[in-house]
Amino acid sequence: MKQFMKQPNLVVAFLSLLITVVPVAAQSNSASRPNPQDDKGFTSYAEFGGSSDSDGRVFELDSSVGYNFTKHFGMDMGVPIYFVQASSSTTGSNSNNGLGNPHLDLRLKFNNPAVNFGSVLTGSAPTADSKKGLSTGRATFDWTNRFDRSFSRFTPFAEVGIANTIADSRLFKRPYTSLGFNAHFQAGGNFDLWKFFSAGASAYDILPSGQQTIFSKVVKSQETTGSADIARDNGYSVWLDANPTASLDLELGYTHSVHYALNAVSFSVGVNLGHLVRKGPRQ
Repeated sequence: MKQFMKQPNLVVAFLSLLITVVPVAAQSNSASRPNPQDDKGFTSYAEFGGSSDSDGRVFELDSSVGYNFTKHFGMDMGVPIYFVQASSSTTGSNSNNGLGNPHLDLRLKFNNPAVNFGSVLTGSAPTADSKKGLSTGRATFDWTNRFDRSFSRFTPFAEVGIANTIADSRLFKRPYTSLGFNAHFQAGGNFDLWKFFSAGASAYDILPSGQQTIFSKVVKSQETTGSADIARDNGYSVWLDANPTASLDLELGYTHSVHYALNAVSFSVGVNLGHLVRKGPRQ
């Protein structure tokens, strides 16, 4: 965490870039967040976040544009930008920036009194630099299904999915990219604390199968191929969310990887640009 605070100029530059991107995206109706609550029509979401751990710091700026065809089905697409700073203690460390793989998401959502269900199928094209660990050099997919139900102020949830890569989450921007089949699971809950504040916790498990390849983001051109064990992971996360307006999402989180004995502190700032555009200027 101390290393994270030693880079104030870089963090300021990242935030300045976000401030630049957000107005441009707002003018062009771009971006949609993972679980959009928007009406039919164009959606727009921009998010800047990052994770800091003993391997280094990985920041991501992602703006995307989408369209909700109905209240149940929508799609969006975007291209992330990565900013990677390796830890000084990492052998052969390397700091780099670059575009990630462009992605296309298809989203399905059904809310009902018994249980809410959401499904997201994500496909990515291998256009980013695999030598920087920003791509696997192969097309990737992730299919995640989520179930949740609210009981007063508490909302338990469970997720299950399959993929040929280990996807980053809002709580953990991993210092590597992987290629290889896996099944992934997560279960936890979120509790509304006060007004627009909430807190949550979850446990996750990633179960790879067959040959796996790991591309390091913090050590240039480091590629490791091996059995499923090199990509296996499990751990838990805790977080604090704040949603002061319908268009602004703030999050602080902590993730502990049991398998890698890795602790990561994370943050994210998200702006629902589609909501701002539909709301229009104040009268």
